[in-house]
Order: sequence, then structure tokens, then C-alpha cells
Amino acid sequence: MSFESDVKRIEEIAQKLNQMETSLEESLSLFEEGMRLSKALENTLSEAKRKVEVILSEDLTEAETTVLE
Repeated sequence: MSFESDVKRIEEIAQKLNQMETSLEESLSLFEEGMRLSKALENTLSEAKRKVEVILSEDLTEAETTVLE
């Protein structure tokens, strides 16, 4: 699944959990699925953040500095 589809699925789960017709068993199953997706999304975001930090640090390393007098 993609990041976007995982986010959409979490939104669907949240809507279902807010419905009064959802049984306890289904609610627990949905909650478990939502938590798994949440952890996967958190890992994806952490990896993306790390990549951005690496790119930014490379740019800063390559940048020239000028001493102003």
C-alpha cells in the first residue's frame, strides 16, 4: 500500500469506529488495523525526514562560506 492509501484507510477506520452500529469485536479489529497502519506511517515519515535531513546537510556541506569584514 502507498502512504496515501494508508492514510485514507485510517480515515475510514476512524469513521467506522465513530459509528454506533460497530460491534465491539469489529471495533477491536479496526483499532488493531489502525494501530498497525499508524506505526507503518510513522516509520515512513521518519525515513522521509531522515532523507531530507541528509539532503540538507549535504547542501550545507557543499555551500561556500564568505568571511565578511
